[in-house]
Amino acid sequence: MATGVSRVDLDGRPIKPITICMIGAGGFIGSHLCEKLMSETPHKVLALDVYNDKIRHLLEPDTLPWADRIQFHRLNIKHDSRLEGLIKMSDLTINLAAICTPADYNTRPLDTIYSNFIDALPVVKYCSENNKRLIHFSTCEVYGKTIGSFLPKDSPLRQDPAYYILKEDDSPCIFGSIEKQRWSYACAKQLIERLIYAEGAENGLQFTIVRPFNWIGPRMDFIPGIDGPSEGVPRVLACFSNALLRREQLKLVDGGQSQRTFVFIKDAIEAVLLMIENPDRANGHIFNVGNPNNEVTVRQLAEMMTEIYSKVSAEPPLDVPTVDVSSKVFYGEGYDDSDKRIPDMTIINRQLGWNPKTSLWDLLESTLTYQHKTYAEAIRQSMSKSIASS
Repeated sequence: MATGVSRVDLDGRPIKPITICMIGAGGFIGSHLCEKLMSETPHKVLALDVYNDKIRHLLEPDTLPWADRIQFHRLNIKHDSRLEGLIKMSDLTINLAAICTPADYNTRPLDTIYSNFIDALPVVKYCSENNKRLIHFSTCEVYGKTIGSFLPKDSPLRQDPAYYILKEDDSPCIFGSIEKQRWSYACAKQLIERLIYAEGAENGLQFTIVRPFNWIGPRMDFIPGIDGPSEGVPRVLACFSNALLRREQLKLVDGGQSQRTFVFIKDAIEAVLLMIENPDRANGHIFNVGNPNNEVTVRQLAEMMTEIYSKVSAEPPLDVPTVDVSSKVFYGEGYDDSDKRIPDMTIINRQLGWNPKTSLWDLLESTLTYQHKTYAEAIRQSMSKSIASS
C-alpha cells in the first residue's frame, strides 16, 4: 500500500483504519476483497472460513507487508462459540457465507435454507446487540422471475424495461411454486434481508445489503476433480471453463435462452470498498451490483467463451461446441429459472458514484487466460491418468 498519501472518502473526510470481520473470506468474493483491502487500504481483516486455499497467498509468508493486518480463523459459523467475540473485536462484519450454487438448490434444499437463513441469524443478532455495522451479501435471485416472463411470448411489452429491469426499492419478488425447490435459496436470502431490514428499523442496526448480479472472474467456483469435488456442478463460468479445458461440449440448459448480465469481480470489489469506506452513504441501503451493459443469453456466453478460449489456448474449437440439455436432466426435478435479470443501477450510482468499467469480452479474456494458465496442465495430467487406468 502506498504510504504518505492520506486516503479520503467520497465526502473528502480522512478514512480511518478499521477492523473487519469477514465471514466467508476464503471464497471467490472474499479472496478478491481481502486482496484489495491488503494492497490498497490500512484496514485489518479477521478472515473467517472453513477453507483458506484461495487466500493462502495472502497469509504466507510472514514477510508480506500486510502480515500483521490479516488473521485467518478456521471456523464454521454454524457452531462456533468464537463468532461473537470476533464480531465484538471488529468495527464492521461482512457476511459472505452461503451455499450459492444452483445445482445445490434442488439436491440440498435443507442445507441451502439453513446456510442462507438459519446460520446467518446469529451474525445479525451479534451485530445488532453489540452495535456493530453489517454488510450482508444477498443475491439478485431475491427478485425471482420478472413480470415480463408472465406475458405472452409475442407481447411487445416484453421489450418494455419496466417489465424486466430490477429496482431495489420497487420491483416485486416473484418465485415459482413450492415444488420448485430451486427457489429455496432465493426465499432464504429474501427472508434474511427482511430480518436485517427489520433489525435496522426496530433496533438501529447499521446495515448495507448487497445484491450481486453474476460476478465472475478468476477463482470463481471449482474445476471438478482438480480443485474441487469430482461430483457436483459449479456455476456457469466454471462449468463452461471445465468443458473447454477438457475439450468437451458446453451444455446449454433448456437451450441457453435465459438472459444474464455479468460483471467483472474487480469492478464489483471497487463497489464493495466504497460501501466499506462510506458508511454514511451506504447504511440502510440495498445495492444492486452488476453491469447492465454486459447482457447476453447463456448461449451467447457459451459462444463467446468458446471463441476466446480458442484464442487464449491456441487450440481450435470443437466442430460442434455446444449441446442442448433439459434442466430436468441437468439439475433434476424441481428446477425452475428466471428469464432475464437486468439490474437498475440508480441507487448505487447516486449514493456511491459507482459504475462498472470492464466489457464482457475483456473480463472473459482475462478470466479464461487465468483458467488456462492455472488448470490446463493439471487437467491434461488427470485425463492421461484416467486413460492409462482404463
